[in-house]
Amino acid sequence: MMALENDIYFSSETNDMDLDLIYTFIKNSYWGESRTIEEQKKAIENTISFGLFHNGNQIAYARVMTDKVFFAYLLDVFVIETYQGKGYSKLLMNKILNFPELKDVDKWMLATKDAHELYEKFGFNTVKSPEKLMEKLSQRAKIIYE
Repeated sequence: MMALENDIYFSSETNDMDLDLIYTFIKNSYWGESRTIEEQKKAIENTISFGLFHNGNQIAYARVMTDKVFFAYLLDVFVIETYQGKGYSKLLMNKILNFPELKDVDKWMLATKDAHELYEKFGFNTVKSPEKLMEKLSQRAKIIYE
């Protein structure tokens, strides 16, 4: 873990992540209510996880799926309720986008229902040519994303 400010620490170590907290938060979100804890654990194991911690407790989380050169997809970003509105999402985003293994990635993508304003501060925009994008959705994903 790396100390940042006011007893806030940052980590990208999978072992530091609080699986129970992550799963509980995401299970109660609009995008993750159908996930199982086994699926969440597998997702964490196969992506790069990032967390913010206060007094040893995880307060924020995000993960990135990437090849570390051309493409990165940002997923599962959250700050727990008692820490929201204090700039921690911006702090976490800065740490992720400037993470040594990711800072030179050519293209980043994400999906959000309600946080466009946050991501626009970091250079994210709506897709300019959506007709070039394609997707294949499972039945479960259709419920979430359609």
